[in-house]
Amino acid sequence: MDANALVDVRDICKIYNPGENEVRALDHVSVQIHEKEFVAIIGQSGSGKSTLMNMLGCLDVPTSGTYMLHGKDVSHLSDDELSDIRNQEIGFIFQGFNLIPNLTALENVELPLIYRGVSKKERIELSKKALEKVGLENRMDHKPAEMSGGQQQRVAIARAIAQAPPIILADEPTGNLDSGSSKEIMQILKELHNEGRTVILITHDNDIAAQAKRVIKIMDGRIESDTH
Repeated sequence: MDANALVDVRDICKIYNPGENEVRALDHVSVQIHEKEFVAIIGQSGSGKSTLMNMLGCLDVPTSGTYMLHGKDVSHLSDDELSDIRNQEIGFIFQGFNLIPNLTALENVELPLIYRGVSKKERIELSKKALEKVGLENRMDHKPAEMSGGQQQRVAIARAIAQAPPIILADEPTGNLDSGSSKEIMQILKELHNEGRTVILITHDNDIAAQAKRVIKIMDGRIESDTH
């Protein structure tokens, strides 16, 4: 095991309906990611990249193999334990934004902080700072429907970074955006990386992946290449 790795995945398999018709979504995958890396995981649909993201994000556990996150074995935890780890360690950014329609930008960013028991005063402060960081200080009271796709994704990023989790996990974060908004989002991710966050980007787009410092290509549930 690499004691310094933030993410240390060893020999992970994820098998769906075991038996004759089993699907090996991940087939003996090993990967280490260190703090402050900016990594893209690229693959076509069905390659296993989404399954790998679910493992890395503690949204699912492997059939076999181990996953050490920050030195802790998270491969066999219960749903509740995984949920605690997700809250502390990982800021998620999804393709579909996943914002609550009837809440303002500020309230959307605040929501995970409520779950984490952060006091109201601190919540508002952290949420405002995060929205300022993504350039939305003038849109805090707007609801998602009153914003463009790019702005909604920036709200989602603010929500992911408000409590400064060590890992930002972005799943196709530019998938629903035009090229101008995509550039903005990538720029924000690069800035977060420059500030010392570990950014893991899941994508099927070579141009997006090429902007990361390291590209891990996955195909048929196996790592095909890993280039710095």
